[in-house]
Amino acid sequence: MWCFRWWILPFIFGQLNIYYTRAAWPLPNMSSIQLLGLFADAANTSEPTEFSVHSCAMFKAALVLSQQYNIKIDGEFIGWQAAQTGGNAIGALRSTCQAVTTANIIGIVGPAYSREASIIAAFAHSDNIPAISYAATEPDLSDRNVYPNFYRTVTSDAAVTLPIVKLFTRYNWTSCIMIYQNDEFGSGGMEVISNAFSENNLIISKFIVFDIATQHIRGDLKDILSTTPTRIIIVWADDYHTSLILQIALNFDVLGPYFTWILSSKVSFNSFNQTMYTKLIGMLILEPIIGSVVNAPFNTTLLNAAYQIWEQYEPETFPGSTKVNYYA
Repeated sequence: MWCFRWWILPFIFGQLNIYYTRAAWPLPNMSSIQLLGLFADAANTSEPTEFSVHSCAMFKAALVLSQQYNIKIDGEFIGWQAAQTGGNAIGALRSTCQAVTTANIIGIVGPAYSREASIIAAFAHSDNIPAISYAATEPDLSDRNVYPNFYRTVTSDAAVTLPIVKLFTRYNWTSCIMIYQNDEFGSGGMEVISNAFSENNLIISKFIVFDIATQHIRGDLKDILSTTPTRIIIVWADDYHTSLILQIALNFDVLGPYFTWILSSKVSFNSFNQTMYTKLIGMLILEPIIGSVVNAPFNTTLLNAAYQIWEQYEPETFPGSTKVNYYA
């Protein structure tokens, strides 16, 4: 298992256009015992994301690898079903219900987002099967009394509060504005950061909501920022919504060098006009990283074997071992 830790990174993004085609994996339903993988892209999307493509490929590679290691349950290899949820709770629930009514699903890998995870965690508990998310970080999901069948390979957002507090202490910052998306991920991050600030005598001067339904900030961003003394802004949103928030900030000219922005998600330069790149300089990202980045131990034999399987069956999406999405 890879170790995820929070690390503060400069705002440095690669620019890459990726095109994916359908690959020929071994038949997933060769066994009556199956795992269900839930991935965030919409079904039949024409614009698949690296996040979903890489995660799905590693899911399949792990199960092919389990067969090579002769891992069986009740004398059978483990097969799989992979479903695209569209990144929303209803899509995740629909895919899960369809899978469990047509196959013997013994566990769920996913879903990706916190806004999907609570309902899938509750479903897993009712069906007495484990659900293991690779990217859902909402702190309340750690409550074993509420979600006894839910696990994850990434740390809770509660873990990010320590580096944020240390960052503010290091530079003698005392206050900030926080922008967060109005779902479980955004609200959960807002709550744990707010609590950590209160415990360390730091202040969040203003909370600003980004509405993911309307895809707009509630209120006048330029007016709010210009009338608040602090010049530090924390954004707690996923990569897609972070890019929308930054575009709004670019339109109002409230990025660098006037404000220091701290992001919880990495976005691509491709989202913005090249003439605006200089205004994006100086941002910070709080990002979970894999254990190898900080020299933590991990099983290189199994990991490299999974990479080889991915490259064998889906070479058109394999980016090389050093460029695999961290969540995958």
